[in-house]
Amino acid sequence: MKIIDTSIPQVLVIDPKVFYDQRGYFMESFSQALFAAKVFDTTFVQDNESKSRYGVLRGLHYQLPPFAQSKLVRVVSGKVLDVAVDIRRGSPTFGSYVAAELSCENKLMMFIPRGFAHGFAVLSEECVFQYKCDNYYSPEHEASIRWDDPQVNIDWRLPLSDIILSDKDKNHPLMENAKLFEYNENLYK
Repeated sequence: MKIIDTSIPQVLVIDPKVFYDQRGYFMESFSQALFAAKVFDTTFVQDNESKSRYGVLRGLHYQLPPFAQSKLVRVVSGKVLDVAVDIRRGSPTFGSYVAAELSCENKLMMFIPRGFAHGFAVLSEECVFQYKCDNYYSPEHEASIRWDDPQVNIDWRLPLSDIILSDKDKNHPLMENAKLFEYNENLYK
């Protein structure tokens, strides 16, 4: 696997080794030992999958301690713009985001550490999206910021008229009013 640094050092794009032949392809999508050695030493405890159509935007979501989550995300079919926003007050990159196009063709994955909000927009006709989490889902610890927060100013690469949001995602607070993390907070205790 090749690790690709981003503009925020903790957020990484992972390019897995893929073996192609006349039958198709084979790739190891995850190895705990390799991930711990090359990316980050954490243990994933829950896998999630969603299916969405073009224009669906999910985000920007995260969980608060003690249920903060790191995520390793990838696309099984289709294409998304995947986004991680630094929401750690005091961080040198606070309010900045990393965006990467993940698709079934490029097979790229993104690692989003704890302390970041996550979201994605579907750029293809349909998409199956998978993510591994290193902490369990806890509805009481759910938190979010608005997908269109002007302070973050994400270019979702979709016309505004094409964006499809859940009722819940339409009503998240702006980052300035949301519960966030502190940069020096140990989120992995």
